[in-house]
Amino acid sequence: MNKNDISKYMKKINKSKNNELVSDIKKYVRNFLYRSLICLSLFLLLAIICKIDTKYKDIIKKNIYETNISFTSIKNFYSKYLGGVSILDNFVSNTKPVFNEKLVYKSSSKYYNGVKLEVENNYLVPVLESGIVVFIGEKENYGNVIIIQGMDGVDIWYGNMSTTSIKLYDYIESGDLLGETTNNYLYLVYSKNGDYLNYEEYLK
Repeated sequence: MNKNDISKYMKKINKSKNNELVSDIKKYVRNFLYRSLICLSLFLLLAIICKIDTKYKDIIKKNIYETNISFTSIKNFYSKYLGGVSILDNFVSNTKPVFNEKLVYKSSSKYYNGVKLEVENNYLVPVLESGIVVFIGEKENYGNVIIIQGMDGVDIWYGNMSTTSIKLYDYIESGDLLGETTNNYLYLVYSKNGDYLNYEEYLK
């Protein structure tokens, strides 16, 4: 095979890839429009129900505003019935930073509703379980806290955090870099539906 043949072959492959990408984008846009229409229809349906009967309005208000919403359940429902956003994977995967570390600590001790881990100073904290960031802010006794709701509905609190590049409602995977501790301590709390869980079941 000479250089001209190789050049023609490569052009053919690139053209085929471009056609596939265009086809994927069209498919994604079409599916996105369908999903948006479904979401809009559901919203209008709920609005009509609330207008008709205040009893339903109170039920909806209680479940949305007063109850802890399970974002992972919504994500699982969305993925199961409406499909994922796979078209973006090709663009995201190439720029994802490599970290993938495991949690390493020197000692552990009971601390309020969770555990206090002695780690290296300014320790780079790995995400223990994949999930959605549902809280970033101060909590009494824990300092700056990041809470990630896992796919199983378990919330993991990461306390005494300083720097982080993640944002609220980001989806992050196990092993990703969460951020850095303020000093040489990391606080972890496990909870589900408002109940605190035994950290020893998770730190084995």
